[in-house]
Amino acid sequence: MKYMKWLILAAPVLAVTACNQKSGEVSEAPKRTVFFDKTGMDTTVKPGDDFFQYASGAWYKKTEIPASETGWGSFYTLYDDNQKNLRTILQEVSGKENDKGSNAQKVGDLYASGMDTVAIDKQGYEPIKPLLAKINGLKDYKELIQFAADSYKDGDGFLLGFYVSPDDRNSAKNVVHFDQSGLGLPNRDYYFNTDSATKNIRAAYVKYIAKLFTLTGADAATASKNADNILKLETALAQSHSTPVELRDPVKNYHKFAVGDMQKQVPDLDLKDLLSRMDVKTDTILVGQPAYYKALNDLLKSQPIDFWKSKLQFVAMNDASRYLSKPFRDARFEFFGKTLNGQKQPTERWKQMVSTTDGGLGELLGQLYAEKYFTSEAKDRMLALVNNLQSVYRERIQKLDWMGTETKQKATGKLNAFIKKIGYPDKWKKYDDVEIDRNAFYKNMQSVSKHNYKEMIAKVDKKVDKTEWGMTPPTVNAYYNPSFNEIVFPAGILQFPFFDKNADDAINYGAIGAVIGHEMTHGFDDQGSQYDKDGNLKVWWTPADAAKFKAKTQQVVDLYNGFTVLNNMHVNGKLTLGENIADIGGLAIAYQAFKNTEQGKSDKKIDGLTPDQRFFLSFAQVWRIKDRDETLRMRINTDPHSPERYRVNGPVFNMDAFYKAFNIQPGAKLYKPENQRIRIW
Repeated sequence: MKYMKWLILAAPVLAVTACNQKSGEVSEAPKRTVFFDKTGMDTTVKPGDDFFQYASGAWYKKTEIPASETGWGSFYTLYDDNQKNLRTILQEVSGKENDKGSNAQKVGDLYASGMDTVAIDKQGYEPIKPLLAKINGLKDYKELIQFAADSYKDGDGFLLGFYVSPDDRNSAKNVVHFDQSGLGLPNRDYYFNTDSATKNIRAAYVKYIAKLFTLTGADAATASKNADNILKLETALAQSHSTPVELRDPVKNYHKFAVGDMQKQVPDLDLKDLLSRMDVKTDTILVGQPAYYKALNDLLKSQPIDFWKSKLQFVAMNDASRYLSKPFRDARFEFFGKTLNGQKQPTERWKQMVSTTDGGLGELLGQLYAEKYFTSEAKDRMLALVNNLQSVYRERIQKLDWMGTETKQKATGKLNAFIKKIGYPDKWKKYDDVEIDRNAFYKNMQSVSKHNYKEMIAKVDKKVDKTEWGMTPPTVNAYYNPSFNEIVFPAGILQFPFFDKNADDAINYGAIGAVIGHEMTHGFDDQGSQYDKDGNLKVWWTPADAAKFKAKTQQVVDLYNGFTVLNNMHVNGKLTLGENIADIGGLAIAYQAFKNTEQGKSDKKIDGLTPDQRFFLSFAQVWRIKDRDETLRMRINTDPHSPERYRVNGPVFNMDAFYKAFNIQPGAKLYKPENQRIRIW
C-alpha cells in the first residue's frame, strides 16, 4: 500500500508486545533473567557526548556480524528467534500426511518443495524456458508491451508499476495505480552517481546481468553486449524517475486521469487494450509519476526491439533466480547479497524458505503461528497499553503551545479514529485457488503469484476493506497506514526485547512504549499529517498552524543532515524526515506515559540506575544494531529510516528529561540549549 510507514526497513524486524502488569508494578523477575545489559555499555564515553555509544559501545566493539547477515543486533536476534519458531511449525506440518487443500498441507508442502534443492537443481532453468522463448519471439514494441501486460495474469508482468489500493483522496474506494518502474538497481541515483562505490555497484550489476545470460545459454560476447544494452536502457528510464525524496510528497505524486486523457500523453501505449489484457475494468487510473510513462512511450519506439527483449528476459531471469538452481541463486547472492549488502555467505536455506512461506501463504501460516505462540490475553494487554499511550497523546495535543484550537480539534479527532490492529486479523484470507505440490517449487510460487494478482484486481473500483492487513501475523515489524488511519502490531513482534511481563515499566515503556508512540506519530509526521481522520489526502490544518509545523519539521531536517556516516556520507534529513519525527515524538509520548506509572513517579534505583535512566537506556539498547558498511551505504541512499546511532541520539538530545536524568551540562558534545530543542508532538 502507498506510503505505509514501517518501524524499521533495513533490519528485518521490529518487536512489540503488551504489558500484563498493573501500571507501576515491578515484578520480581527470576535472577537469571536480564532485561537490561549493563555489560554492553561503554561508560568511558560520556552520555552527553554520544548516548548510543554510552549505552551500547562495549557491545558494539565486541559484536561480530554473522557471515550470512547484513548486520546484527537486537532486531536481528529477535527475528532469528521468530524464524526458529516458524521453522518448528513448518517442520512439524511438512513431516505429516495432511488433507489435500488444508492449511497444513499447503504451508507444509510449500516449505518442503523449497527445501528440496536436489530436485530444484536438477531442473536448472527449465521452469522459465517457455517464458524466455515467448519473449524471444516478440517482433516489435507493440507486441512487447502487449506481452508485458498479458504476463501479469501469470504472476509475472513487466515495465508497468501496477497495483490496486485506496484512492488517496477517496480512501473508501480501491483504484488502479501506476507508478514508475523498469529499474534493476535500488533507485535512479545508482545510475548517475559518480562516486567509486556506486561505480563499482554498476560494474557488478552489469557482470550479474551477463552471468544470467550465460547461465541460459548465451555466449560470453552476447551476454556482455546484452548487459551493456540493458544498463543503457535502464539509465534512460532512470532519467524520468523521481528521487526517493520526491516520492515522499503524496500531493506531487497524485495524478488522477480518465483513461482517455492519460492516453493522449502516451499515444503508443494502448491503455484500454493493456488494461483489458490485465483483466482490469476501469475508466479512471492514478498515475504516480507520469514522466516515467511518457519516457517509456518514447523509448519503446526509439530503442531497438532487441534491447527491450533482452531487458524483459533479464527481468524474468532475475525475478525467478531465487527459485531456480544453485548457479542462479549463487549469481543473485553475489550481487544482491555481497555487493549491495556486504554479506559473506548466503542465508541458510531453511531461513529463506521460512521467509518465502510466510511471504507466500502468510495468513495460512499465520493461523498456525497465532494458535501456537500468541494468546488472546496478550492481545488484550497490548490493546490496554496502546490505549494508555493514545490517552497521553490526546493530552499532549491539547497542551501544544504552537497549535490553534481548530487544528487541535481535527488532530484529536484523527487520533481518536485510529484503527488498532493487534496480533492477527479478525478474519483470515482464503487461498482456495492456490495449488501446492510438494515436488514443484517453481510451479507453487507461480500459483501463489497468480492468486495474489487475482485477489488484487478483484478490488478494482470496489469498497476498501479496512479489516485487511498489510503484514502477516508472524512478521516481526509494525506499521502505520495513512489511508486506513491505522496502527498495526503483528503477533510476531509481541515479545522481548520490546516487552516482557517480568520487566519493570521503565524497560517496557522505553522499548514497546516508544514503538507505539512512534507508529501513532506517523499519523502526524510530514506525510501522515496530510491525511485526515478518514484516511483522505486532504488539508485539515489552518494555514498558520501548517506554517508553524513546517518550520518545526525543517528543524528536524537540519538536525539530521548534520549527522555523518562512514566518515564521508551524511544522513539525508529530507528522506528520513517522517521516521525522525516519529522517533522524536514516539519517545516523548512514551516517557510521559511512563511517568504516569508508579515506578515513573518514584526514585527507587534498580541495578544502580534511576527509573528515568533505565527508561532511556532501554530505548537506546533496543536500537543497538551493527551494520556492514555496504548495508549502511545503501541505507543512506534508499532507507527512510536513519541509522540506529541517530535514531537514539536524535530523539534523546531533544528531551529535557534526558538531560536531567544523566546530568548533562553545556559543553557536552551533543548538548542542545533548551530553547533549541525540537518539540513537535
